[in-house]
Amino acid sequence: MFFTYLRRELRRRRKAALVVASGLALGIALVIVVNSVSSGMEQAQGKVLQSLYGLGTDMTVTKAATPAEEGSGQTGRPRFKFDAKDSGDEGKEQSSDRVMVQGFQTLSSTTVAKVDGQNGVDDAVGGLSLQVMKVNGQFERGQFEQAPGSTGKGERPGGGGGDQQEGQVRGGGADFDVDSYSVYGTDVSKLDLGPLTSSRISKGRTFTGSETEAKVAVADASYAKEKKLSVGDTVTISDTKIKVVGIATPDSGDAAANLYLPLKRAQTLADSKNKITTVYVKAADSQQIDAVKSAIQKNVSGTTVTTSADLADTVSGSLSTASDLASSVGKWLSIAVLVAAFLVAGLLTSSAVSRRVREFGTLKALGWKSGRVTRQVIGEAVVNGLVGGVLGIAVGLGGAYVVTAISPTLTAELGSAGGQSGGGMGGGGMGGGPGGGGPGGALRESASKALDISLTAPVSATTIVLAVGLAVAGGLIAGAFGGWRASRLRPADALRRVE
Repeated sequence: MFFTYLRRELRRRRKAALVVASGLALGIALVIVVNSVSSGMEQAQGKVLQSLYGLGTDMTVTKAATPAEEGSGQTGRPRFKFDAKDSGDEGKEQSSDRVMVQGFQTLSSTTVAKVDGQNGVDDAVGGLSLQVMKVNGQFERGQFEQAPGSTGKGERPGGGGGDQQEGQVRGGGADFDVDSYSVYGTDVSKLDLGPLTSSRISKGRTFTGSETEAKVAVADASYAKEKKLSVGDTVTISDTKIKVVGIATPDSGDAAANLYLPLKRAQTLADSKNKITTVYVKAADSQQIDAVKSAIQKNVSGTTVTTSADLADTVSGSLSTASDLASSVGKWLSIAVLVAAFLVAGLLTSSAVSRRVREFGTLKALGWKSGRVTRQVIGEAVVNGLVGGVLGIAVGLGGAYVVTAISPTLTAELGSAGGQSGGGMGGGGMGGGPGGGGPGGALRESASKALDISLTAPVSATTIVLAVGLAVAGGLIAGAFGGWRASRLRPADALRRVE
């Protein structure tokens, strides 16, 4: 009887039911779109951080900022010296490299073991971030030309003596090119942790565990394309020929470095034996990252610990702005629309009950209890809510699909993390990057190269479940309004009224 009456009433009052369902559908659809866009923001931010941290990395440990004179000794601007050439060597090319540690701040390699021994640390690996500046070019000797009337013997016209010839030097000069690129020394025994894990090998191969000091390198795909490098080619760093064995393509964003080398080989090139710039840490439990961070800071002195959450605070640009809007304005707007939709649905249901007083009065006169009338009204309202939920899910999925199809481009920049420079995140310990900075350099600068991220709006199963829950809740709220109104009707009063 309950379902038969329910079906007949909903069919007879299709328009009113559709109005209530549409109001609920609007609020539910907005919630789905806001949640999916927020999820897309988190994924976009994750792509930015992944290109810096590497897969599986929860935090990084770098040297705490210290004055330049207390650092590694590599201070000041790079200086280049060139030997004078004989006249027979004029025009020959001269070249000089300067391999520098990013940020000039290093830690002892033993720090890795100290960090790895802390409670809550699953694994730790060290890395060395370098910046290479290469000056390449040649000198040309100028030609001395005597002034007209000069004797060429140190005498001036008119008999005056002198110790200089009159004339000028023409031509000559110097033509030098300066090239800067980043190199990252990675521990080949733990390739599953660190910035290289955020790239996939698209050509050639990666390092093997036996290549701890080998003269081999993996080149970033963009850098390889710019320099026209292929697998098997060689690059020269400080007169050391390095063979390219693989090309790595970053999964997202920019690569951590232009070239990746075995850690010991990078230490040799930089004259930084047993030195590292960064310790990449993986926590045993992702829920205990703050506790692990505190333990490292307490037990490993002279270090700065930075988590992905800390780094996320430095992300600016349209990605950060859109994320703030989605997380604050969007959520409050969704709540406001839902409240309005629930109230409208309740008022419409209550209004429908007031127009059905004669019907409900007759049912009570026939023996229906107030509770049965209330359950009937709530049942109709819940069905309206479920219909609204279906419509809302359909509209919400459509909105999320449109956002994903359009894929609006957002920009992300990494600013200075807490004003650190030369240490911590600002110390360049996170690996180099194109153009002499990469993550470490970007964090030392007030503005860095913007990363373009395409926004998507993925809809999760949790969001669908939330939508269904809201649909049922909306129906129950609307039914509560109407049921309360229906339960107050008295048969005698209801039968005296004309619908």
